[in-house]
Amino acid sequence: MIAAAGDALWNNGAVCGKMFTVTCTGPRNPVPHPCTGKSVTVKIVDHCPGCPSTIDLSQEAFALIANPVAGIINIDYNQ
Repeated sequence: MIAAAGDALWNNGAVCGKMFTVTCTGPRNPVPHPCTGKSVTVKIVDHCPGCPSTIDLSQEAFALIANPVAGIINIDYNQ
């Protein structure tokens, strides 16, 4: 399970290779109740410059914690 870090988290690459546990906390668009109630642990493997989010999950990682139709969700994360 992999992810890219947004500018706010990237810190000149300091988080590259670090592991983060990510949990969906709610919707950011009209899709109701997108969260599955699960968490996923991902490895930061890339930078997502200009991304509006802190962590951009791979499709596989996103699908574990939320309905893929949601596209964008609110999250909590811990290293």
